[in-house]
Amino acid sequence: MTAQLIDGVALSKTIRADVGRRAVALAARGRPPGLAVILVGDDPASAVYVRNKVKACREHGLYSVLEQYDATLAQATLLERIAALNADPAIHGVLLQMPLPRHIDAQKVIASIATHKDVDGFSVLSAGELMTGLPGLRPATPFGCMKMIESTGQAIRGKHSVVIGRSNTVGKPMALLLLQANATVTVCHSATPDLAAHTRQADILVAAVGRRNMLTADMVKPGAIVIDVGMNRNDAGKLCGDVDFEAVREALGPAGFITPVPGGVGPMTITMLLVNTLQAAEAQA
Repeated sequence: MTAQLIDGVALSKTIRADVGRRAVALAARGRPPGLAVILVGDDPASAVYVRNKVKACREHGLYSVLEQYDATLAQATLLERIAALNADPAIHGVLLQMPLPRHIDAQKVIASIATHKDVDGFSVLSAGELMTGLPGLRPATPFGCMKMIESTGQAIRGKHSVVIGRSNTVGKPMALLLLQANATVTVCHSATPDLAAHTRQADILVAAVGRRNMLTADMVKPGAIVIDVGMNRNDAGKLCGDVDFEAVREALGPAGFITPVPGGVGPMTITMLLVNTLQAAEAQA
């Protein structure tokens, strides 16, 4: 028998229904949650992501505006626009779609977003709130991963959790969120010798490196929870993750849990962006 599937689509629908109810309640008080999405340039993938985010907002009672600019936009102009959104009481979250054109200092621009409107949770101040355990807006992808782990009903406290990847957007905040839940956390990366020796000890395993089939069946412990954050393409051009899905699902056995790609972490990332926007609106109201 194979591992149980963690259905990100089904879980996201449940969470989005709650978002919709809370958004209606805020709107009744004259404070509909508002998200501003900024896209600079014409990157096709970014355009798709942005459309999906705006569509999700509008479907669940959130006010959303898309501001799209040419790739030649001056950094000073972008900073001025973000300052205006920071001061706009109708906007509770500001999302800056990455990547930005090379002439723009991404870190400087991200830092200009007011912390209470940083729904991506990427700024240094937001990262500091997470690091020190203060309440704040968490990066959407690891936030969604935590919800998926919690949905299994398995205890996180005391469990050995292994995160493969150390990016500022997924790996590091994922490790910190697991620590906050009282897991014992190991972070692995490209310089980790004998990766399999670590992953085989994991009760909870998060793969976030962006390399197809990096995690194989011989690298997991039966009964573990495996969260696949990877977004890759196979030889046929189809979307796949970092995990050799079918083989790993078999190796985990019926007591294990695994997320699919697509249909796993992806839907949850956008969902948690809605949650962050709603939380920001509730706090500001």
